[in-house]
Amino acid sequence: MRKRYGLLVMMLVLALVAAACSSDGDDGDGDTTTTAASGGEETTTTAAGGSEETTTTAGEAESMDPPTVDVGVDLEAGTIQVGLLSDLSGPFAGLVSAIVAGQEAYWAYVNGNGGIEGLQVELVVEDTGYDVPQHVTLYEQIKDQVVAIGHSTGSPHTVAIYEDLVADGIMAIPLTWYSGWTSPFDSNTMHHGSPYCIEAMNSIDYIKNDTDATTIAIATLPGDYGLDSAAGAALAAEALGLEVVYDATGGIIPGEDLAPIGVAIAESGADIAFVTATPTTFPSIYGAAIATGYEAAWTGASPTYSPAYLGSDFAAQIERDWYWSTYTQPWSADTAGNQLVRDVMTAAGADPLDYYGLGFVEAQLLEAALRAAYAAGDMTQAGVVAAAKSLESVEFGGLAPAEKYTGSANERLQRVTVINRPSLEDAAAGGTGVTTLDPGYTSQIAADFDFQSACFEL
Repeated sequence: MRKRYGLLVMMLVLALVAAACSSDGDDGDGDTTTTAASGGEETTTTAAGGSEETTTTAGEAESMDPPTVDVGVDLEAGTIQVGLLSDLSGPFAGLVSAIVAGQEAYWAYVNGNGGIEGLQVELVVEDTGYDVPQHVTLYEQIKDQVVAIGHSTGSPHTVAIYEDLVADGIMAIPLTWYSGWTSPFDSNTMHHGSPYCIEAMNSIDYIKNDTDATTIAIATLPGDYGLDSAAGAALAAEALGLEVVYDATGGIIPGEDLAPIGVAIAESGADIAFVTATPTTFPSIYGAAIATGYEAAWTGASPTYSPAYLGSDFAAQIERDWYWSTYTQPWSADTAGNQLVRDVMTAAGADPLDYYGLGFVEAQLLEAALRAAYAAGDMTQAGVVAAAKSLESVEFGGLAPAEKYTGSANERLQRVTVINRPSLEDAAAGGTGVTTLDPGYTSQIAADFDFQSACFEL
């Protein structure tokens, strides 16, 4: 499936340009700030979109010559093409479709306000179906068409193209919170958000402090998603003195009868049930557990949870039990970055949904790299890689914690997680069904963690 701006674009351009022109003077509240390591250059893009201010250190003169380009940037046509390798029909389609919609909306917003130095960003969206061979095939099809991969769903999928990314000199933004993206897979990727293992440390630590739990059950999918998450849960349990009373690490196998795992968790009597699954596999585990009358604090890696749970038969139990850790603040958060998401998506006619924010973060990361590449005079594929890896800080107006792409792996590692609870009251009031407990939680375990390599090695 290939499309360019298939969703939202026509409504957005006029609406958002009008909104930018009618700004009441507080545009700075939604700033995204990017600082480059080399050259001492700082670029600020205002919330009105496309209003750019560049300050260059003394002794340097900003080049007025057109940038060098090769693949994916057509100066004559005034376009930049960006590829999205997205699961639009597989197990994470609900999450990823919203992220892609967020990207489409954000880029339409940027384009409506001048683009990247007058260049209009065009998205080439491909549906991988969460299939590794298909992911590789589609990458090969678009690599000579796009300047960068602005989204790549899945760790094994992105790992499968990583050597090609390096050989081809192309940047990719992985939609995966595998800790390996911090190291060693860092030269051609822009990771974002706390890795699964750090997320587990933070969420379990928060629950321990909130509930005085003493025991934990662990059940996860195999592969990097489940095993990186389980590694963090095990480290948290050890650090906090939690007894592991049931361990099904890697034991959640899609297609098998998963009810026995839920029953086993219930029979363990664990105070905390840590389950990393998919939105399609989790309900059978949870349903089997609560059918026994089991009550506990439940959590797991963020993609396990679905807002649809609040419309299910077990909505009341989910509200009672679940702690939802996330990588961005939810839709209703009182930050400039969230306000931008609300303004843009509402203008597009979209209903409130927390996952749009992840699309904005991905797009803003690539926007920062593209603007830095333009300022450096090199918008080749390799130039975008170099520009991305010069970014000392990319901020998102509070929507997500700032990211950096310079320094050691320990310095680059994201240690901040948002901790939420489901809320039927918020959902009934027209919100996304979320109450935030802590918008930027870093456990002492995560703060002290000496990151030398991935928590789980692929």
